Amino acid sequence: MKLNPGQKEEYKRRHAALWPELIKLLHDTGVSDYSIFLDEETNTLFGVQNQDGAKSSQDLGGNPIVQRWWAFMADIMETNPDNSPVSIPLEQVFYME
Repeated sequence: MKLNPGQKEEYKRRHAALWPELIKLLHDTGVSDYSIFLDEETNTLFGVQNQDGAKSSQDLGGNPIVQRWWAFMADIMETNPDNSPVSIPLEQVFYME
């Protein structure tokens, strides 16, 4: 995902006040230990999450809570026409347990 330039503090502020209903939805879907990292040189955001089952946060786009969150975040991120964050799947090239 990509953050718009100069929006780091706003992004952090909004996530520090993450909506309880969104947290519950993520937990109910089996998402835990969710971290988002920022590469300040490129404004690239990289998310890592544990999943219990086959679903991830990326599978929740049809949920009204997620759609409201996307709309709330659209002014500070690169988004698609439906307000979902522009994201590029990454290929795992190394893993160590």
